[in-house]
Amino acid sequence: MAEVNQGAVPMAELWRGGVLESTHLGHAVICDAGGVVEAWGNPAAVIFPRSSCKMIQALPLLETGAATARRLTDAHLALSCASHQGAHLHVDMAGRWLAGLGLAEADLRCGAHEPFDRDERDRLIRAYEAPCQLHNNCSGKHSGFLTVTQHLKAGPEYVELDHPLQKAIRAATEEVTGETVAGWGFDGCSAPNFAMSLGGLARAMAVFANARETGGARQAAMHRLTRAMGAHPELVAGEGRACTELMRAMGGRVAIKTGAEAVFVAILPEKGLGIALKVLDGATRASEAAIAHLLVRAGVLEAGHPATIKRLNPVQKNCRGIETGEIRVAPGFA
Repeated sequence: MAEVNQGAVPMAELWRGGVLESTHLGHAVICDAGGVVEAWGNPAAVIFPRSSCKMIQALPLLETGAATARRLTDAHLALSCASHQGAHLHVDMAGRWLAGLGLAEADLRCGAHEPFDRDERDRLIRAYEAPCQLHNNCSGKHSGFLTVTQHLKAGPEYVELDHPLQKAIRAATEEVTGETVAGWGFDGCSAPNFAMSLGGLARAMAVFANARETGGARQAAMHRLTRAMGAHPELVAGEGRACTELMRAMGGRVAIKTGAEAVFVAILPEKGLGIALKVLDGATRASEAAIAHLLVRAGVLEAGHPATIKRLNPVQKNCRGIETGEIRVAPGFA
């Protein structure tokens, strides 16, 4: 495995007044069931997948039988893979999920932050209310964690590295990536995040893409999680977000997920492909342009769709509406 900056290539550029102003370097990998199909940069670059790996973290929810025991719907599973906006529908669903377990917001270990959803943020301000852990963008994932923890009759500190849940997640991570984790760190929501190569992450997404409902417990879990995300894009992120809008644009046939610091993955069941990319400087504008480009290139996203135009080579405007520049996919990547 290699350091993340080793072998990085230009992926996106910012042009202003006909002059190249900024360049975003990174890596991208496309895998099928047999391995790497195409790569830009270095597939061996080690990254933290951050929230892009929530589908892997959700595998124990299904594989332990916890989801079945609690009769979780596909909507619950989509929320378990979400980095949501903290809108009312997200907060309400997470709260009802916990109540159904006989638990409460205080049982979460993700911490509280202001919701990204403007309507919910404004409601809190008007009501003189503070945000709670249900507003955390990872509260759905943590509700899933608590479901598994309760099912296993394990201790309440489910984010600790030696907790049975985190041991199961680490094992699942190594199995689907086909490699030993390169290390670990705490994610923003306090859960362990396991480092891996970008190629390993793309390989894992290809395993999800090729999973069959009748292929055994692991494949059935992957199949259901992928379809749940595609069926409920509004729960995976929220209005105005790339994950939600691009999945809608693709009619739910592809599952995509972003992660902090400009990581993006895609699961393409009809193509049997998995995609993973990382932009080195953590710029969302570059990772969204890059994933939109690869999805168009794969033939699953229309180049002329408004959700695509919003992210692929978008025009930048200032506060007066004057066009100031544009984001372009770098020539070598395009």
